[in-house]
Amino acid sequence: GYGDNTKASLMTRGLAEMVRLGAGLGARRETFYGLSGLGDMITTCAGRLSRNYRVGAGLAKGGSLWEVLAEMGQVAEGVPTAQAAMRLIEQTGTECPILEGVYRILFDGETPSLAAHELMERSVKGET
Repeated sequence: GYGDNTKASLMTRGLAEMVRLGAGLGARRETFYGLSGLGDMITTCAGRLSRNYRVGAGLAKGGSLWEVLAEMGQVAEGVPTAQAAMRLIEQTGTECPILEGVYRILFDGETPSLAAHELMERSVKGET
């Protein structure tokens, strides 16, 4: 697994992507910094009881999305949310490399390690 600094970096940049995409669609930026944005993201990313966290952990262990979901026997809302986010990214042309990577892991069979490597290979840009 990755260390705390790497996880914090991914969450911080993921939040920036959420804000960029949402604000581009007319949402208020401050909404993303409250409980329904940042608060939910922290719980989803770090809470071991989170269904989305459990999907990610299962994928990291080499399971397919469908195997992981079948084993859980529960809905992980991040799966259809990733599909919806990808449609919005395509419609708006918003740059969201983390969201795009999540989509490729879930639906295109890309490994989490390859997606992480692709993110690390990107040129350095501003944080927001």
